Amino acid sequence: MNAGGTIVELQGICKSYGLDTPVATQVLHGIDARLAEGEFVALVGPSGSGKSTLLNIIGLLERPTSGRLSIAGRDTAALGEADLTELRGRTIGFVFQFHHLLPGFTALENVMMPAIIDRGLADAQAEARARELLAHVGLAGAERKKPSQLSGGMQQRVAVARALALSPRLILADEPTGNLDTKSAEAIFDLLLQFNREMRSACLIVTHDPRLAARCQRRIEIVDGRIVGA
Repeated sequence: MNAGGTIVELQGICKSYGLDTPVATQVLHGIDARLAEGEFVALVGPSGSGKSTLLNIIGLLERPTSGRLSIAGRDTAALGEADLTELRGRTIGFVFQFHHLLPGFTALENVMMPAIIDRGLADAQAEARARELLAHVGLAGAERKKPSQLSGGMQQRVAVARALALSPRLILADEPTGNLDTKSAEAIFDLLLQFNREMRSACLIVTHDPRLAARCQRRIEIVDGRIVGA
């Protein structure tokens, strides 16, 4: 494990759905895990094992049914929705399998969106940061293009740039290369590795690709909602 401080700590995390029904479904069973600053970790396991649910909980998109989750030293159980939203927006960057770019906005505007949401306006600093990131992901000159004018790999590069707009301490990536050809997938993975090394942001990446998982510092394997290897 990297010698940096802990950015994510999970203790006894359980998640169930349908608690108000006769038959509840438990998806996660007592998950214990840590992620250190600067680590690049793969989250692997078969379909239906609970990977996306765990990622959603770490990303503060869902609350656990029980257990303790700490993000950047803050006990999330003690936070209200407004504080959770602020912590998520300023601490965590998301990259999904589907890029979720806003089709009516340009690449530049999409990358600026986290700053606009955080500050309530599109200022010169946010624009400068977005231009810098687009250049860094090889899209200098494409700032004014809409998503429909970009290839799938280029759209995912915009999504990576957007995730990094506020220099998050934690990057969560859910099958970010799942819809890309091998060359584009390698390029996106290399970008995430590059930013991980340069920014010291921790990165947790869900992937079914064993070649990509092998390039991570370590793997967390989950089967049937339980960690079986870390």
